[in-house]
Amino acid sequence: MDKTKLLDRAARTGEERLTLARVLDRREQARGRNIPAATDFLSPQERAAAEAMLRLAGAGETEYTALGGYDGAERTVLLFLPDWLDPEDAAGQSPLRFLRAEYRAEYGLTHRDILGSLMGMGVTREKLGDLLVGPERCDLIVLESVAQFLLQSWDQAGRAHLRVREIGTEELTVPQEDGQEVRDTVMSLRLDAVAASGFRLSRGRAAALIQSGRVQVNWMECVKPDRLLEEGDTVSARGCGKFRLTAVGGLSKKGRTAITIKRYG
Repeated sequence: MDKTKLLDRAARTGEERLTLARVLDRREQARGRNIPAATDFLSPQERAAAEAMLRLAGAGETEYTALGGYDGAERTVLLFLPDWLDPEDAAGQSPLRFLRAEYRAEYGLTHRDILGSLMGMGVTREKLGDLLVGPERCDLIVLESVAQFLLQSWDQAGRAHLRVREIGTEELTVPQEDGQEVRDTVMSLRLDAVAASGFRLSRGRAAALIQSGRVQVNWMECVKPDRLLEEGDTVSARGCGKFRLTAVGGLSKKGRTAITIKRYG
């Protein structure tokens, strides 16, 4: 399938089409020059759309790998691999760098403060991975193309003076993910049944929410209440937060399926 037809099938908006076109450019660079080629950072939604497109294109499982700096990273790059590079060795060709900005706790910097400071310096969001904000420091995952600039020039966020240095990936401090673990039973693993539990709604309201186009499964819109979920799936809904189906158990005596979910927001 040629590039135009592939984008016609895969892209839902003009903005998404531009993002997916850049992903395809990196794929062709890796193929044509036989070198590793990485995208910019992708949001979970952008990555889901890119991977759906690559499946349409017939991309093999070993053609690319996702890198975010740590297990569970939300923002990731896709690194396309030449034929001489095995996926298990891809980290050695990673375009990611790791920075730590330290500041006094009294300033109480937030994710918004840090991101606003960086974007005020002209650093675009696609050059930045996850921002791991703590009371006295923020660890950042960035592309190597902006790392040196930040090391030399980034010295303030809000009223806080920053001390910025490079660190190794093993030094990253990943904040513990907040969330409420809930155990429940459902009639089936249909999206409307599990969403009713996850969002604390009636099944009818959950089905209406899904059909309205406000629900995403693994960051892709889903309007089918009867879609079957699997362990590990993430479901989000505008105005309702999100949850992850962390475990699926056996059947109860009444034929209901035991589930464990983790609610966020």
